[in-house]
Amino acid sequence: MPQFSRNLDVYQGFNFKKDKQNPVGYITAITIGGEALAADQETIKDPENPDAPIADKVVAVLNHYLWETGVTDAMYFSGQVSVANKQKIAEMLLGNFSNIEVNFKYVIYEYDPIGKKYFKSNFLDAEMKGLLEKNGDDLNMSIADNESREVQSPKNFTFQIGIKPQAAEQSLNLATSSSKKIAKKWGITEAAAK
Repeated sequence: MPQFSRNLDVYQGFNFKKDKQNPVGYITAITIGGEALAADQETIKDPENPDAPIADKVVAVLNHYLWETGVTDAMYFSGQVSVANKQKIAEMLLGNFSNIEVNFKYVIYEYDPIGKKYFKSNFLDAEMKGLLEKNGDDLNMSIADNESREVQSPKNFTFQIGIKPQAAEQSLNLATSSSKKIAKKWGITEAAAK
């Protein structure tokens, strides 16, 4: 089965330049176990309209995204978060999780060399509902102790998370160019117990 895997340019994500054509991505909202991370990166440029900031404020500037494209496959995100979000994630990791629900929104942009413009290559129409993935007994979420050096200001830290779908069918959009889009499903709806 094909996969959707992208290495994303953190520097371009923070410092958008029209003459560069590297893919970029953002988590624009995420709530983990009922705790919302702040969308506190406010002046990130919109690749489709680089003279304006992105419509949604940004929680994380992504450096990698992976989804194997199966309806039950987990999504994996790695990106840079603020000091405040680093502290909140570290607090969550030191606590005990009784609620592993994750609600999130994200977007990935790529450059279309034929259309000569950026386009959304992976995006949502509505917030996704997932669960923190487990690796054995451990939850698949981490935060770096030391700040990243790729972009030195604002201070940022590498955050990683694996999210599997809740038991409900959801939709996301993939695109291979600015004019070719495909809707994909994530999650399977379970029948209610009788």
